Amino acid sequence: MSVRKLKPITPGQRFRVVNGFDAITTDKPEKSLLAPKKRSGGRNNSGRMTIRQVGGGHKKKYRIIDFKRDKTGIPATVDSIQYDPNRTAFIALLNYQDGEKRYIIAQNGLQVGQNLVSGANVAPEIGNAMPLSDVPLGTIISCIELRPGQGATMARSAGAFAQLMARDGKFATVKLPSGETRLILVTCMATIGAVSNSDHQLLVSGKAGRSRWLGRRPRTRPVAMNPVDHPMGGGEGRASGGHPRSRNGIPAKGYRTRTKTKSSNKYIIERRKK
Repeated sequence: MSVRKLKPITPGQRFRVVNGFDAITTDKPEKSLLAPKKRSGGRNNSGRMTIRQVGGGHKKKYRIIDFKRDKTGIPATVDSIQYDPNRTAFIALLNYQDGEKRYIIAQNGLQVGQNLVSGANVAPEIGNAMPLSDVPLGTIISCIELRPGQGATMARSAGAFAQLMARDGKFATVKLPSGETRLILVTCMATIGAVSNSDHQLLVSGKAGRSRWLGRRPRTRPVAMNPVDHPMGGGEGRASGGHPRSRNGIPAKGYRTRTKTKSSNKYIIERRKK
């Protein structure tokens, strides 16, 4: 993993920091695992804009990712590490012994030619997926299920990882990337190792146009709006806007919005840090 700082030969490249893409081994995706990805432009089914600052962007195809890792006991070989325009992490193409091909989220340190397997009683090596009941305590894990058979939902973005802290009965204690410590059923699957592309946080866009390529439209600052448009709008001259809050009036900067009577509160041992 490495990043490259470009020479300032244009204004847009002056502060640009790009990914070295050292881990990427091919630029041609597997055609059988591609699906069309239609853009909504932030509009709902009746054509009304429900999400602002969304639209445009480069045309993309979706890569079908195997988040469930339910092909148990069948070894697979890592064919290539690829870039995925739909996510921050890199993805790996697996060739299973029975001839099937699948994409998975690539873990840090995954190499082409490496053998992977998922299921119970497999070796706790990078890229292998197994139930939390089989993972050694203290192991760094990622791509974790919240409910058995649901597929990975947590610790999936670039550089993310969680740690298995303890096991007691049918629950495992896992420290999540947010800092939250939570109980998860030991029958849920997790993958050994941290997610790839940990240098993603070091990248610098360099220019506004790059946000447009990603489908992000310009955003108006709330303090520049009128009172009818936002709680922080209006005022004589350059007013500070008062207390920071959302368009609906909900305070920002640490205000907790989680429901006190939520049924899953009993599984959270320690809340994430403010």
